[in-house]
Amino acid sequence: MSTSFSSPAYDVIVVGMGPAGASAAYELSQGGLSVLAFDKQAHPRYKVCGGGLSARITKILPDDFLSVVEQSVNRVRFTYGEQESFLIQSSEPIAYMVMRQNFDQWLVEKARQVGTVIHEDEAVLEIQSGDQGVDVLTKEKRYRSRVVIGADGVMSSVAQQCFPRRFLRNIPALESEVPGESLHAFQQTPTALISLQAAKKGYGWIFPKQQGLSLGVGEFVKGTKRPKQSFRDFIDHEALLSGLMVPAPMGYPIPVASAQAYRKRQAWAGRLVCGRTMLVGDAGHLVDPLLGEGIYYAIRSGQLAARSVIDMVANPSTHRLSDYERFVENEFGQEFRVAGRLGKIIYGLPRSTHRWAGQRFPGAYQRVLHRYCEVLQGKETYQSLWNRILQRMYWPFA
Repeated sequence: MSTSFSSPAYDVIVVGMGPAGASAAYELSQGGLSVLAFDKQAHPRYKVCGGGLSARITKILPDDFLSVVEQSVNRVRFTYGEQESFLIQSSEPIAYMVMRQNFDQWLVEKARQVGTVIHEDEAVLEIQSGDQGVDVLTKEKRYRSRVVIGADGVMSSVAQQCFPRRFLRNIPALESEVPGESLHAFQQTPTALISLQAAKKGYGWIFPKQQGLSLGVGEFVKGTKRPKQSFRDFIDHEALLSGLMVPAPMGYPIPVASAQAYRKRQAWAGRLVCGRTMLVGDAGHLVDPLLGEGIYYAIRSGQLAARSVIDMVANPSTHRLSDYERFVENEFGQEFRVAGRLGKIIYGLPRSTHRWAGQRFPGAYQRVLHRYCEVLQGKETYQSLWNRILQRMYWPFA
């Protein structure tokens, strides 16, 4: 629907104040633009999420984010059988663990401190594009802006209204929180567990927090066991969970980047910019298709979206909102393609193959896992990891 109206009251309206929306709002306000942000709930609010942040996030966040970190993890244990496992240790953090209600609240307050006007408990009902900007209708009133950024998650209302026929893949996941005052072994020496044995075509995880554990499973390939069965198998057979009372899990979809969306030299499936609206984070399906990591990409995509808007406002003759798609492609596109390729190999192989490879070539298996942890630290990329694997494969034939 096209509507003409008077000059917008705000430069940008941000819909959703999770990590992507709060990061975009912060950067836009820092850049001198007027920003109005909506969230249908009030912060702090519980979010179903493992709460694991790759350590490379320190490169894109201010240092005081450590104030909301529950645990700094220097050890990751990878398992693929009941007894077989590999432990990767580092002198530097590999990941940080947070409770999402605290982490998201911290990001929201950062945006508020630099001037973002935030309306909580106010859901956006309708979005109408006009010649001079965008009309946003909530249960309270109608607002106007030059640009709307959709950061409202996997079931994004902005995506549904402004990006028709945009159908991308979600993977099913289940997550539970195990509270406890007494320290679990994974909390005493902060260690994250990644279990390929937990799911037939995915993985399970255990993340240490200050007051307990977060654990869950995700199935990354269609047509496999349902997540509920995988979750039950995980808690029944994982020795580290023996004796713990695990509450019933909560389900949520993970909007992983699809292979089609990131196919080289082809347009994004559904795109990330349509007219004066943009999608960031989960709303844009900017989630690692290998392990489902989304928070790093949510924050970074929010920053890239803000950069494109600021550039457009400052230099409308040379910069466009569609620059955002180019920024995202340059930073994430090839990384997600390689991650998707690795995922097909890892989840496509029978678990017995992983067990055989680990037993037959333990040194090489350990090195690959070590390199993956360096991806989380920002020392490696999926592309460089893939190239190392290819070099190892082809070296005997060189």
